[in-house]
Amino acid sequence: MSLKKINPTQTKSWKKLLKHFESIKNKKIEDLLGSRKSPVKFNLVWDDFIIDISKNIIDNTTLELLLELADECNLGDAILKQFRGDSINETENRAVLHTAVRTFKKDSININGKDIIPSIFETREKIKRFTNNILNGNLKGATGKPFTDVVNVGIGGSDLGPVMVVEALKHYCTKLNTHFVSNVDGDHVFEVIKNLDPETTLFIVVSKTFTTQETLSNANTIKSWLTKQLGESSVSKHFAAVSTNQKAIKEFGINPANVFPMNDWVGGRFSLWSSVGLSISLSVGYENFSNLLLGANKMDEHFKTTKFDSNIPVVLALLSIWYNNFFKAETEGVIPYTQYLNRLPAYLQQAIMESNGKSVDRSGNNISYQTGNIIWGDTGTNSQHAFFQLIHQGTKLIPCDFIGFKKPLKKENKQHDKLMSNFFAQTEALMMGKSEKQVLEELKQTDLSAKEFEFLKNFKVFSGNKPTNTILIDKLTPKSLGSLIAMYEHKIFVQGVIWNIFSYDQWGVELGKQLASKVLREINGNKISSHDKSTEFLLKNYLSNS
Repeated sequence: MSLKKINPTQTKSWKKLLKHFESIKNKKIEDLLGSRKSPVKFNLVWDDFIIDISKNIIDNTTLELLLELADECNLGDAILKQFRGDSINETENRAVLHTAVRTFKKDSININGKDIIPSIFETREKIKRFTNNILNGNLKGATGKPFTDVVNVGIGGSDLGPVMVVEALKHYCTKLNTHFVSNVDGDHVFEVIKNLDPETTLFIVVSKTFTTQETLSNANTIKSWLTKQLGESSVSKHFAAVSTNQKAIKEFGINPANVFPMNDWVGGRFSLWSSVGLSISLSVGYENFSNLLLGANKMDEHFKTTKFDSNIPVVLALLSIWYNNFFKAETEGVIPYTQYLNRLPAYLQQAIMESNGKSVDRSGNNISYQTGNIIWGDTGTNSQHAFFQLIHQGTKLIPCDFIGFKKPLKKENKQHDKLMSNFFAQTEALMMGKSEKQVLEELKQTDLSAKEFEFLKNFKVFSGNKPTNTILIDKLTPKSLGSLIAMYEHKIFVQGVIWNIFSYDQWGVELGKQLASKVLREINGNKISSHDKSTEFLLKNYLSNS
């Protein structure tokens, strides 16, 4: 069954929110903090997570109306349909079941009359065996040497998820050095392989169809590099594949025993939990990979069973809608206070912007309201010395998620308190700002002249009232990381349901790729066909220098 098609702007709750917005939009968070009833609703505690939403321009009425909106848009029904395996990806007639590949229950989920759960556990067991055999040296390269390096060859969801998780879990890494090749830029692939030993390197090609231009170009370049040094027969020992195209895999020379399946009910940007996560398993060991799945599964259960007013992904999604659609804040910052999560903002860019960057609703009508948010960010404290100036004193309202951990991973880390003092101070500073009165008091302590005093004061004022969510987690572990990623996945889903869009297709990535194939044929044939005048000029200039 498909999702219900409800224009959110036509609901009673949306109209109430519009009216409520006019009464609260100019209020100070600092004042709202002291006026709220049931402050517990503004601090969500679950497992080893604390989600503090109190530094937002909201009161009890805001939350009540946003929750009414979720009910009026039939969010509960949509959650049920997703987990049940209904074809909610309607434009592609597919179920959306990345949650299933991280389940630990053996309850049946039927797709086209077939229970998919046995195959999920079978694939997971195959990942475990392969990982252990590589790590303990049972599987070796063509010359009998054990593997020291693994290279994941993919793009989009076949790259961004694994590379983010491997970077995040470096503390837990195995003896394998893990590398990633994604861009079709040849300089990228040659830069990665230039210092690798072909005798001890394993390559994983990740492409559902085994036709993705970037991935196959890089795979063939690597294959040529490998076979020049070790011969054609080495391919079967040094390559594995995550794909469904058995014919193309066989033609490439990959051993069928080293092929891992993909499913059309797991979208690319949500696929790190599946066979696409093979590089993660090799990088951190299967037990840690399993704990990553376990953490995600725990968040799935929280999302599926918890009342909306205490449901972390639901509340975060509703707040995002509040700022996007009522305050007209088009961007959101994601600021992790750990260098391990430096790839998280880029990962979320794809997950969120590819999912909810839609301008047509589920009925096929053009949308008159804002949908997907622009996601950006970097780690603290690096970001404080970069773009925080704009967040603090710029003209744009930018809600931010601050992600921090109570405990560091390294025992010798004596700087964690300094890091976390910035974590707590920045959200307070964004909320409180600095008044003219405070600035004047500070300036009185200086030796400035009256003229300098008067000139400088306005530059030192901070308006404050900048909203933030604080996500405080006990420690960065495979399990807590799994929960964190799943939290954002479910937030995406909730937003898509309420905005009345399909979050799980991505037709917008196709047009440029189709045109690129046409342009490549023209470049190879040294003959430019009809284009706009700008593109024709650029192509002629390119060909004249090639």
